[in-house]
Amino acid sequence: MELQFLGAATTVTGSQFLLTTSRAKVLIDCGMFQGNPHEAIRNRVPLAYDPKEIDALLLTHAHLDHCGLIPHVVARGLRAPVFATAGTVELAGLVLRDSAKLQEEAARRDARFGRKHPDRAAKESTDAAADLRSATREAATADDEETAAETRDPEVTLRNQPPVVDTRIDEPLYTMDDTEAALRLFKEVVYEREVLVAPGIQATFFDAGHILGSAIIRLRVEDGAGEKIVVFSGDVGRHDTPIIRDPTTVTDADYLLVESTYGGREHEPQAEAVRILAETVQLVAQANGVLLVPSFAIGRTQEVVWQLDRLLDEKKIPRLPLYLDSPMASKATEIYRRHSEYYDEEMRQILAKREDALDYPAAQVTNDIASSRAISSATRPYMIVASNGMLTGGRVLGHLGELIDDPAATLLFVGYQGEGTLGAQLQAGVKTVRIDGQMRDVRCQIRSISGFSAHADESELLDWIGAFKKPRLRRVFIVHGDPEAQAAIEPKIRALGFETHIPKWHERVTLE
Repeated sequence: MELQFLGAATTVTGSQFLLTTSRAKVLIDCGMFQGNPHEAIRNRVPLAYDPKEIDALLLTHAHLDHCGLIPHVVARGLRAPVFATAGTVELAGLVLRDSAKLQEEAARRDARFGRKHPDRAAKESTDAAADLRSATREAATADDEETAAETRDPEVTLRNQPPVVDTRIDEPLYTMDDTEAALRLFKEVVYEREVLVAPGIQATFFDAGHILGSAIIRLRVEDGAGEKIVVFSGDVGRHDTPIIRDPTTVTDADYLLVESTYGGREHEPQAEAVRILAETVQLVAQANGVLLVPSFAIGRTQEVVWQLDRLLDEKKIPRLPLYLDSPMASKATEIYRRHSEYYDEEMRQILAKREDALDYPAAQVTNDIASSRAISSATRPYMIVASNGMLTGGRVLGHLGELIDDPAATLLFVGYQGEGTLGAQLQAGVKTVRIDGQMRDVRCQIRSISGFSAHADESELLDWIGAFKKPRLRRVFIVHGDPEAQAAIEPKIRALGFETHIPKWHERVTLE
């Protein structure tokens, strides 16, 4: 039995793992690499497997870095069922259709740019081709230590990226037709009910407490000498967060793949996060300014709106106009409303009082680009929540362009900023940035809250890992984290009594 790490290896994005036995091949997640161009180029590296040979694809949840490459793989021959919870199936349909639409639009813009600026377009195309060759070589040499040592360290390159965001692409990874074909392969599963997904492989999905429908996936694998249990954490959520249930405690496994997004970091307490949010809104009101919150459309936006609504009810913030500039977030909220079976007890009690906990009074949803652009002419003060959360694309970049040099504006980060992203650079205090080729001075106020994160922090992760039984758990593979986070948490996992390994991108490991 072999496991290959095709993404989320020394990086927080592109989650994809291939489990191969003598009887079957199963993918767990099929995520898109997101972030700066160095990360995104990995999406175009030739696949490490023949999609026609895959027996099943298991999806932990509907964030793009876990599901975003599925239509690309389907377009290349995947016909296997895609197993996911009902909430994930609905949200993934929303996410993947939006991704295809944005890629098609970006490709058309790039074509227009190429016609107007042929010299620049040619140079960018040449640079992208060189990056793709380098990334392909990196993937091909993952198991060859001598050759791999001669290639550049991709994470050093990533961390040294300048504060740049560029939304142009040559051609889409996949089209809307590819996406519709992919969505026809999805099959719903329910939590805690074992299902046969491939010959010799039984899967059980447990609530991960990350976003609606998110799952920890346990595989019971029969391959030759006896049975092995392999657990894939997906993204582990936090305890006592609004709307959805806490992550499930899992105890039995021979091998564990665990995320490490917040290794070495602790979130401030929820009460402190709420206090900072209230204080920020008050300061924006006093400055007659604008609050811009970059937020992922699924999970984070719903929690931010939930908290603003509670603060308003408690009279802890003034009633500022709120613009929800993410059609996908609005549609995701409707999906959240339809799946009350995933709610925690606090949310159920609120609903019993006939309150809509996912609504902010008179929030204005912008469903088109013209309405989005018109927000900048609104009477101040006001708030904007827009996608995406790491400033790597989406409508939030238009607002950032309007506000980056405005001292009365506040940029509030409410989640993780990946290494090398524009969001991470701004958090680190850069004074100038380049947005689609234009240099801009940073004069807006910048604040951050980690307590709204949908990811467990280090202490919470260690508690979750510590519940696994010794000595059965033979090895913990630390994935979905930047190198600093993984280096911070690895010795602490070892201190719990478990063997650890931090895999490289495309590395293969035999599970004995």
